[in-house]
Amino acid sequence: MTFNFRKLINKIIIIYLAIPFLICLVLYPLLPILLNYPPNSIDNSFQLKVDGITYTQQYIVLVCLIILLSCFLLFIRISRLKRYIVKLSCAHSKNAIIEFLSKIRTTCLNTPFLLYYLEISIPIVVLPVSFIMIEAYNLTIIKICLIYISFFTLASVISFISSQKEFKNILINLHAKYPHEMDNLAKNDKKNKINKSLYVKLILQILPLAIIALIITSLIGYTQACKKTGEIYYSAYIPIISPIKNHSYKDLSDLKNTLNSLTLLDNSHTTFILSSNGTYETSNNELLTPFLVEYTLQNSESENSRIFDYYCLDYEGIVQKIYTLDGNTYYVGILYDTSQPMFLNFILISGFSILLIIIVTLLYITISLSKEIRLVTDSLNKIVKNNDLDNTLPASSEDEINDLIVSFNDVQKMTNSNIKKIQENQDLLIEKERLASLGQLVGGIAHNLKTPIMSIAGAAEGLTDLTKEYDTSIDDPEVNSSDHHEIARDMTEWIEKIKTHTSYMSDIITAVKGQAVTLSEDTEDAFTIEELLKRINILMRHELKNALIELRTNTTIDTSFSLKGNVNSLVQVINNLISNAIQAYNGKTNEVMDLLVEKTEHEIVISVKDYGCGMPDEVQDKLFKEMITTKGKNGTGLGLFMSYSTIRGHFNGNITFESELGKGTVFHVILPLD
Repeated sequence: MTFNFRKLINKIIIIYLAIPFLICLVLYPLLPILLNYPPNSIDNSFQLKVDGITYTQQYIVLVCLIILLSCFLLFIRISRLKRYIVKLSCAHSKNAIIEFLSKIRTTCLNTPFLLYYLEISIPIVVLPVSFIMIEAYNLTIIKICLIYISFFTLASVISFISSQKEFKNILINLHAKYPHEMDNLAKNDKKNKINKSLYVKLILQILPLAIIALIITSLIGYTQACKKTGEIYYSAYIPIISPIKNHSYKDLSDLKNTLNSLTLLDNSHTTFILSSNGTYETSNNELLTPFLVEYTLQNSESENSRIFDYYCLDYEGIVQKIYTLDGNTYYVGILYDTSQPMFLNFILISGFSILLIIIVTLLYITISLSKEIRLVTDSLNKIVKNNDLDNTLPASSEDEINDLIVSFNDVQKMTNSNIKKIQENQDLLIEKERLASLGQLVGGIAHNLKTPIMSIAGAAEGLTDLTKEYDTSIDDPEVNSSDHHEIARDMTEWIEKIKTHTSYMSDIITAVKGQAVTLSEDTEDAFTIEELLKRINILMRHELKNALIELRTNTTIDTSFSLKGNVNSLVQVINNLISNAIQAYNGKTNEVMDLLVEKTEHEIVISVKDYGCGMPDEVQDKLFKEMITTKGKNGTGLGLFMSYSTIRGHFNGNITFESELGKGTVFHVILPLD
């Protein structure tokens, strides 16, 4: 089982490492295309001169930083989960097991959500800070961050869905080993309402995908529109600026006059002259970006005179390289804005409108689905609360929920039928177990009755002799009143002995008669601790004597303390535990066991402790969950199973145990006082 947990945890780690890695592999070549990076502007000496770092270096640093920060919390949570699982495997007490099961369950349920939020929030924080540090332009930062965040959100959604399955597999494995404890934890979660709602989970998985689709679609649409506008301007300005190359220019002044005579397509467009040493002049006296200056000097000729202002900026231009007669080289060009403000506003308004519609529709669908499931759950809870196995759930749809309802109704009908069959056979099964227990007691009872019967017979003979003696002494003149009194004293002594033995026999008969009732009897009477211990002593004396085992009884409360319930059923339970304790010595003699009665503020605890062989783990795991025996063909396992059911059902109590191989076992019968 440990291997299974290790395998599942390793799969979770692989999921959180592999999915972001694969997403990053896809994003790496797509990012320049989606954001329309200028040609020949990344991963070269040009970019190193402009930004001081290449695109690939930026990408690797950012991706590694984001993944490492995400994995940091992942490994903290996984380490905690491993630690809890190890502690669970070493836990022996029930409280410790429940404590670590609760921690494992909480960790498995919450970790996917924590990592989901973290994987989304880290890029939102890291990316803007990183691009601000390299002094990127605001519009560039916004566009790049939107793409990064979209893809990392996609990775987080996929990781969330995939990892939830593996975390659930861990809980399924735990449920297979600790079904009752896990069921109780689930019920407590339901009462405390810490479980995540279904519609919240659906929104977390679907809404981000819708937002991602809108962001990417809007960016691609806007980028392509700007690209198309740039191509139109470029094609329009080629015939305007190309003739400049066909003239000879004396100096910079002559070149300026020619450039100023050009007719521009829009008043917002500007002209500029850039010298080979990096100095420049613009028609509107605005500054040129270092990117545009360097791109013009290095790439304008290779890119057919087309230039760009920066990464992701909607500002382009066209240049011509001119040599003047005074021996200088200049780049003369026109700059134009390719952005589409109206189109951008349309995209934003449309995107937000569509997103709002998606959110409202998604909320309606998820809440409607959640209500349908809640209707089924409420109906199930009603059946459980009213213990009404004949009731069925109404089928009110034609989807998978309807299939679930139909299947549940079929299972309930089958369960109801099986329960009726079990109830028909239950009394017979209990009666057989009771008779088997009575048969085991017969030998001891016969031996217990033999001694008082022989004593009563002896007393009867003594009384017979005294009666004859008294009869013959009536007319004897030598017999005085003192002799008559002596005969009366002897007769009284024999009568007292008969009373003592008959009282003891009456106690035995009462105890045996009590054990002749079934375990399912619901009679409730008041009885004292003294009466309980007395019946146990009478019924178990012979079995203990034959096994040569001493039962040490110790009470820390007043034996006159009164309890309410069926004393005979409780005696059967304690006797069964004592018999099992005798069996734990495997025939060894001259051993001891302890019977301890204690009182706490809210309960009485009756403990039966042996110092025998103890129980192996596989037996402990199944105890009280099924009928299991270590006696081979001589046992059925029904006694302990029914004892547990009796204490739970008739006393509203519990039976717990602690056992260690080679050291012994102690069973605690816990009876609440409230």
